[in-house]
Amino acid sequence: MPPINANLEGLCQLKYAELFDNVLQDCEDVTLSFYGDVVGGSTPSKSMSSYYTDKGIAWLTPKDLSENKSKFISRGNIDITDSGFSNSSTKLMPKGTILYTSRAPIGYIAIAKNEITTNQGFKSIVPNKDCYRSFIYYYLKNNFDLINGLASGSTFMEISGSSMKTVPIPKIPLDAAIDFESFCKDIFDYQEQLESEIEQLTKVRNYLLPKLMSGEIDVSQLDLVD
Repeated sequence: MPPINANLEGLCQLKYAELFDNVLQDCEDVTLSFYGDVVGGSTPSKSMSSYYTDKGIAWLTPKDLSENKSKFISRGNIDITDSGFSNSSTKLMPKGTILYTSRAPIGYIAIAKNEITTNQGFKSIVPNKDCYRSFIYYYLKNNFDLINGLASGSTFMEISGSSMKTVPIPKIPLDAAIDFESFCKDIFDYQEQLESEIEQLTKVRNYLLPKLMSGEIDVSQLDLVD
């Protein structure tokens, strides 16, 4: 994470600690499903090329989050088509969904920038109130060991949908959730803007660098000194 973005992230974590560190132990415990719907995903048949496209319905795998360390994400390396969507059990989730990988590995987390679907390697949370978004995000991020402890499996560790729904989480006062979301919103918006700008600059660099290295673009005649 770039330094400016990391500093902004630190501000949110400090606010989380200020609001909740001395409060959570006194709150009633509920389960994660109190705060929103826990949604799994699915993979359309890989044998059907018509189910996949470069520009279609955004679809994520855990690998996409391992390659993209951004806080916000709009799509993965490949999209699915309408027929891929209708012929699988993946669900279309709204912007603001907390995307959480439940296997291979457990614990990658991001926030959806737009409507999105995932494969079965996710147990994502669609908040039932907008003001819960930031609290859910940081609670999951700060409690990896708790969630990982609920995983099971012989081939690889995985968190089931039923286990994710029953993750214990404090029932915070609504005004505290609103306060935290209000604090985080402008920071989140700025972080998303920074990440988009970095993404665009990276695309420009990746386009230009091979052309500069091959000599296809010649800058030797440019006056680059002020």
